[in-house]
Formats: sequence, C-alpha cells, structure tokens
Amino acid sequence: MDDRKLWPCNTCGADLRYAPGASELVCDHCGARQPIPEPPPAKTRRLNEIDLARGLADDLPATQMEQVRITPCPSCGAQVEFKGATHATECPFCATPVVIGTGEERRIKPQAVLPFALDERQAREAMNTWLGSLWFAPNGLQDYARKGRALSGLYVPFWTFDAATRSHYSGARGDHYYESRTVTRNGRTETEQVRKTRWTRRSGWVARSFDDVLVLASTSLPRNYTDGLQPWDLSALQPWQEDYLAGFTAEGYTVALADGHAIGREVMADVIRQDVRDDIGGDEQRIDDIDTDWKDETFKHVLLPIWMAAYKYRGKSYRFVVNGQTGKVQGERPWSAWKIAFAVLAALIVAGIVFYVSQNS
Repeated sequence: MDDRKLWPCNTCGADLRYAPGASELVCDHCGARQPIPEPPPAKTRRLNEIDLARGLADDLPATQMEQVRITPCPSCGAQVEFKGATHATECPFCATPVVIGTGEERRIKPQAVLPFALDERQAREAMNTWLGSLWFAPNGLQDYARKGRALSGLYVPFWTFDAATRSHYSGARGDHYYESRTVTRNGRTETEQVRKTRWTRRSGWVARSFDDVLVLASTSLPRNYTDGLQPWDLSALQPWQEDYLAGFTAEGYTVALADGHAIGREVMADVIRQDVRDDIGGDEQRIDDIDTDWKDETFKHVLLPIWMAAYKYRGKSYRFVVNGQTGKVQGERPWSAWKIAFAVLAALIVAGIVFYVSQNS
C-alpha cells in the first residue's frame, strides 16, 4: 500500500511541487500555480513551544502526535519519510538503493517547517562555487559533480529547546602581576620581569534565557555538517503544512527527544560556563562548581531545508550539503595526492633556495 499524499494540479491533474522561495505550488507539466492556503489560527497557535516535561513523559495530546511511514536505509540507517509525489529509489544520504517499506511509527508531529528559499539550480551553483574553492582537490571533481545526478531536496529534523536558567558558581579569579629578578647569563647580569598570578576566591550568580537552541535530530549526517550550515533564520518558520513538502523528501527523527535534550543542555551549559568566566573576570578563571536551576523548559520539532548530493568519485562516496535557505555549503572532499606531493616538493625547493641565498650572502 502506498499512502503518499499527492497534490494534483487543478488545471491538468499532474503532480504539483512546492516552488522554493514562494508560497505556492507549481505544476511542471502545464505551468499552473496554486497558492498555499494560510493556516487557520488554531494551527498557527501550535507553533508555540511544547512543555518539555510532558514530552519527556510521553504525555502529549493526540493532536501533537502522528503515525508515519518510514523507510530505513540498509546502509546508513537514515529514517526517510516519503511524502508528496516524489518516490525516492536511492537514499539521499549515501546513494544506496532503498526499497520502500510499510512500517509505521507513532512520533511527535513537526510543529513548523522552514520552507526552501533556494531552488536546485541556485543550490548547485553554491555547491560548484564551494568545490572550486577547495585546495588540493582532484582536477576532475568539479566537472564530475557538475555533470552528476541531481541534488535532493530534503527536510531534515531538528529539535529546538528553550529554557530560563539561573546558576550559582564558585571559583577563583586570577590577576597577573610582574616581579623583577636578577639573573646571570654568559657572565652578564640581567634583570627580567617574571609573571605571576594572584588568586582570589569568587562566587556569585549568572542568569540567561535560551531561545531555540538547535539540535540535529538525525544521525544520518554528522553534526559538524549541519552545525556548519548555521545560522538559520528561524523567524521564517511556518506552521506545519504538508504542502511545503510537495516534491521533496522528509527525514524522520532518529535522535529521541530525551537524547536531543541532553545535547541541548550541553550546548547551554557551555554558554553558562562562559558567562561565569565573564562574571569572575580577571586574567584567568578557575571554576570549581556551577549549580544551575532550569525553568520554563520547552521544545519544538521542526524541519529545516537542505539540498544534498551523494557522489561516488573513483569508488568512494562523498556528500555535500547546502543550506536551502542561505546557500552555505558543507561536505566531504577528496584530496589529490599528486597536488599535495607537488606542493610539498615546491615548498622544499623554495626553502632550499632561501637557505642557499642566505648562506652565500
């Protein structure tokens, strides 16, 4: 059974797809355009944060849950959720062939989606510009990528976390000062300045409110890839509507809410530690203890747009990801052994010439 939702064109009946950068669906067959309807007020209110305690306790109302059909990739384990008229035959993360399954799971429904702002042509231009800037890349890589398969438009799951924090800390402040001392070197007496540090105990309070701390809810892409795609303009989030997925693929989350929350707290804790260092002041800081009170913790499940390509170059797979909102690119890249060897050889030759000239002068 195939329960993929279709968006038929009102003019010719062909499948519609979302037009990046617009608020409408477009028909590639006849060119007709169909506006995406404004969400009702009740749906807009659902963009508000969800109480974290209820989410962790699996105590969310039915309106915030859904049954989804997912297909795990046999190679990388990505949980790909097929919606709209597109039927993928390859995993967009690793280019492995995927057979559509029939398994269903009860999951937290996305509350918001950040629509694509860049179309495939714009994303490919951004990727080719990035590839062209790589040092020591094989000469044929950019041509191969330009002539390769189309990029996949993918909505990737994220958690966002909010919290109000107040933290008590204890530690020490280090202030540098200098003392003079006399030393004898090679029969000569000299005076030099020695830096020392004066430590004084410090304790106090810092407070910070966190809003929309992003945590990748997928294990299919390395976190450094998606972290490198930041920043995202989350003010452009739209209340959840499947219309934005027409013609695209959405990945189901593989990082549970509790695990995502733990990562989010680590991110927030790093910010709090820096706040403590700033509050202690001085030239150096020692932090002995931080006790944080976490309040008003909420979360959202959102989908963010990524254009992605998985290329096989000389028998090895490489992945490139493009921020579907800004065009920022991250990815894996091959290295040209010949270019690196030539650069090392050239550096050695230059160093030899410099050494020869300096010796003779």
